[in-house]
Amino acid sequence: MFSFLKDTDEIPQNNPKLKAHAVKVFKMLHEKGEVVVADTTLKWLGSIHLQKGVIDPHFEVVKEALLRTVKEAMGEKCSEETSDAWADAYDHLATAIKNEMKAVASSC
Repeated sequence: MFSFLKDTDEIPQNNPKLKAHAVKVFKMLHEKGEVVVADTTLKWLGSIHLQKGVIDPHFEVVKEALLRTVKEAMGEKCSEETSDAWADAYDHLATAIKNEMKAVASSC
Protein backbone atom coordinates (compact mmCIF):
# COMPACT_ATOMS: atom_id res chain seq x y z
CA MET A 1 0.00 0.00 0.00
CA PHE A 2 2.74 2.47 0.94
CA SER A 3 5.97 2.26 -0.99
CA PHE A 4 7.93 2.89 2.21
CA LEU A 5 6.34 -0.20 3.79
CA LYS A 6 6.86 -2.57 0.84
CA ASP A 7 9.54 -4.62 2.60
CA THR A 8 7.51 -5.34 5.73
CA ASP A 9 4.60 -7.65 6.47
CA GLU A 10 3.14 -5.50 9.20
CA ILE A 11 2.60 -1.82 9.72
CA PRO A 12 4.97 -0.61 12.42
CA GLN A 13 3.21 1.55 15.00
CA ASN A 14 5.98 4.13 15.18
CA ASN A 15 7.06 4.29 11.54
CA PRO A 16 8.07 7.93 10.92
CA LYS A 17 7.04 7.81 7.25
CA LEU A 18 3.59 6.48 8.15
CA LYS A 19 3.24 9.23 10.75
CA ALA A 20 4.27 11.81 8.14
CA HIS A 21 1.52 10.49 5.86
CA ALA A 22 -0.97 10.80 8.74
CA VAL A 23 0.08 14.44 9.19
CA LYS A 24 -0.73 15.10 5.53
CA VAL A 25 -4.17 13.54 6.06
CA PHE A 26 -4.66 15.68 9.19
CA LYS A 27 -3.98 18.81 7.15
CA MET A 28 -6.77 17.87 4.76
CA LEU A 29 -9.28 17.47 7.55
CA HIS A 30 -10.87 20.46 9.17
CA GLU A 31 -11.23 20.23 12.96
CA LYS A 32 -15.03 20.35 12.61
CA GLY A 33 -14.96 17.21 10.50
CA GLU A 34 -15.22 18.84 7.10
CA VAL A 35 -13.02 17.81 4.21
CA VAL A 36 -10.96 20.78 3.09
CA VAL A 37 -9.31 19.84 -0.20
CA ALA A 38 -9.04 21.84 -3.43
CA ASP A 39 -10.55 20.19 -6.52
CA THR A 40 -7.15 19.98 -8.21
CA THR A 41 -5.67 18.31 -5.13
CA LEU A 42 -8.55 15.85 -4.99
CA LYS A 43 -8.10 14.94 -8.65
CA TRP A 44 -4.38 14.42 -8.02
CA LEU A 45 -5.10 12.28 -4.96
CA GLY A 46 -7.52 10.12 -6.93
CA SER A 47 -4.98 9.66 -9.69
CA ILE A 48 -2.11 8.81 -7.34
CA HIS A 49 -4.18 6.40 -5.24
CA LEU A 50 -5.37 4.64 -8.41
CA GLN A 51 -1.83 4.49 -9.82
CA LYS A 52 -0.52 2.99 -6.56
CA GLY A 53 -3.22 0.32 -6.54
CA VAL A 54 -4.95 1.48 -3.37
CA ILE A 55 -8.10 -0.54 -2.66
CA ASP A 56 -10.90 -0.20 -0.09
CA PRO A 57 -9.23 -2.23 2.70
CA HIS A 58 -6.21 0.11 2.54
CA PHE A 59 -8.44 3.05 3.43
CA GLU A 60 -9.63 1.17 6.53
CA VAL A 61 -6.07 0.47 7.67
CA VAL A 62 -5.17 4.15 7.33
CA LYS A 63 -8.37 5.16 9.13
CA GLU A 64 -7.50 2.99 12.11
CA ALA A 65 -3.93 4.35 12.17
CA LEU A 66 -5.27 7.90 12.00
CA LEU A 67 -7.71 7.34 14.86
CA ARG A 68 -5.03 5.71 17.01
CA THR A 69 -2.71 8.63 16.31
CA VAL A 70 -5.39 11.16 17.27
CA LYS A 71 -6.14 9.26 20.47
CA GLU A 72 -2.44 8.98 21.33
CA ALA A 73 -1.78 12.64 20.59
CA MET A 74 -4.78 13.92 22.53
CA GLY A 75 -4.54 11.50 25.43
CA GLU A 76 -7.28 11.99 28.00
CA LYS A 77 -8.69 14.92 26.02
CA CYS A 78 -9.82 12.55 23.26
CA SER A 79 -13.52 11.98 23.83
CA GLU A 80 -15.75 9.58 21.95
CA GLU A 81 -17.30 12.60 20.23
CA THR A 82 -13.88 13.79 19.05
CA SER A 83 -12.94 10.35 17.81
CA ASP A 84 -16.27 10.04 15.98
CA ALA A 85 -15.75 13.45 14.35
CA TRP A 86 -12.30 12.43 13.08
CA ALA A 87 -13.70 9.12 11.82
CA ASP A 88 -16.50 10.94 10.00
CA ALA A 89 -14.10 13.46 8.46
CA TYR A 90 -11.80 10.67 7.31
CA ASP A 91 -14.75 8.78 5.79
CA HIS A 92 -15.70 11.88 3.80
CA LEU A 93 -12.14 12.32 2.54
CA ALA A 94 -11.83 8.62 1.66
CA THR A 95 -15.15 8.71 -0.22
CA ALA A 96 -14.05 11.80 -2.16
CA ILE A 97 -10.74 10.13 -3.10
CA LYS A 98 -12.51 6.89 -4.11
CA ASN A 99 -14.94 8.86 -6.29
CA GLU A 100 -12.01 10.56 -8.03
CA MET A 101 -10.33 7.17 -8.47
CA LYS A 102 -13.49 5.89 -10.20
CA ALA A 103 -13.63 9.00 -12.40
CA VAL A 104 -10.01 8.58 -13.45
CA ALA A 105 -10.46 4.86 -14.10
CA SER A 106 -13.56 5.40 -16.21
CA SER A 107 -11.84 8.05 -18.33
CA CYS A 108 -9.06 5.67 -19.37
